[in-house]
Amino acid sequence: MRIGLVCPYDLRSHGGVQAQVLGLARWLAGAGHETYVLAPGTLSDARLAEADLDRDRLTSTGGSVAVPYNGSVARVACGPMSSLRVRRWLAESDLDLLHVHEPITPSASVLAVRAAEVPVVATFHTATPGSRSMAAAGRLLGDTIARIDQGIAVSRVAATVVERHLGLHPRVIGNGIRMTDFTAPVPNGRWRGGDRPRVTFVGRLREPRKGLGVLLAAVDEIVRRQPDVEICVAGAGVPVPMGPNVRYVGEMTNEQRNQLLAMSDVFVAPHTGRESFGIVLLEALASGAAVVASDLPAFVELLRDEDGPLGRIVEAGAAEPLAQAVIRALAEPVPVARGRALAAEYDWERIGPSVLETYADALTLRAAGRRTG
Repeated sequence: MRIGLVCPYDLRSHGGVQAQVLGLARWLAGAGHETYVLAPGTLSDARLAEADLDRDRLTSTGGSVAVPYNGSVARVACGPMSSLRVRRWLAESDLDLLHVHEPITPSASVLAVRAAEVPVVATFHTATPGSRSMAAAGRLLGDTIARIDQGIAVSRVAATVVERHLGLHPRVIGNGIRMTDFTAPVPNGRWRGGDRPRVTFVGRLREPRKGLGVLLAAVDEIVRRQPDVEICVAGAGVPVPMGPNVRYVGEMTNEQRNQLLAMSDVFVAPHTGRESFGIVLLEALASGAAVVASDLPAFVELLRDEDGPLGRIVEAGAAEPLAQAVIRALAEPVPVARGRALAAEYDWERIGPSVLETYADALTLRAAGRRTG
């Protein structure tokens, strides 16, 4: 099958949606399908190799502009030139099916949905119940939304938002990871990273919703209780004063991040809101780290298996409970096998077939002249 994947956000910026588009493209190609990716920006040779993507399978809609969105800054491309490139890509790719991510984002995704003549599958990543942009899209983009044959939401939280604002009923299929990218080495001593405990944060420093400020407010108490702790902060952005025992390691490649997680005792996700899934939580679990996370609905949904909650959940924005949870996590054994088993549920070898089933349903519905969303 010839499948077109559309990412609304600039590929030069690291982000969850970009990673999912590239990860799915890699899995689909490995499963024998011809995959073509359309997005603003482009990829370096190194990132193309990391994604196992041939350059001739990637088409750029051109440059992008920064737009505040969902507590972040999204780099998107829209306008007459982008529209022309989208239409040309659709014509030249001769697709059997189009899969767009964030289909109501004013970028390549919405342009592709409007122009497509093949069945359309759309993945929704947003999980903000009071999203004014989503509500506005439901009022203004009815014709575009009606062109979606099947919808996917990355969590039940995201599905609820789509149902409320857009009137669609997407199936829930989580984001994917590749378990072979992660190792959970057995420590030689007490700590995984050497002779001192390591607590790790990974996120975009410029975005307050990622919760770095909450972690930094908890540092003094963590250090008081665990004086030899090392707190590693990784991510893009200008570092702020971080206090004792905190080491800023900067922006990392995926491989470098995975190595850091494999040498971390506790991974902290102190996010304050607007999260639809939590792929970084799965990456930490796959690496064998203990997880301390905010009580955001998407995180609570994700950090659970048949035996109950996995990891420690704390009130979002509360520094003292966060510090106490980190101290407890450092003091108690980590259920590594259980964490890796949960992460494996989201391996692309499990997520990919569910996506393909959705494709098959979209093709069947279109052939029958029906859509479900």
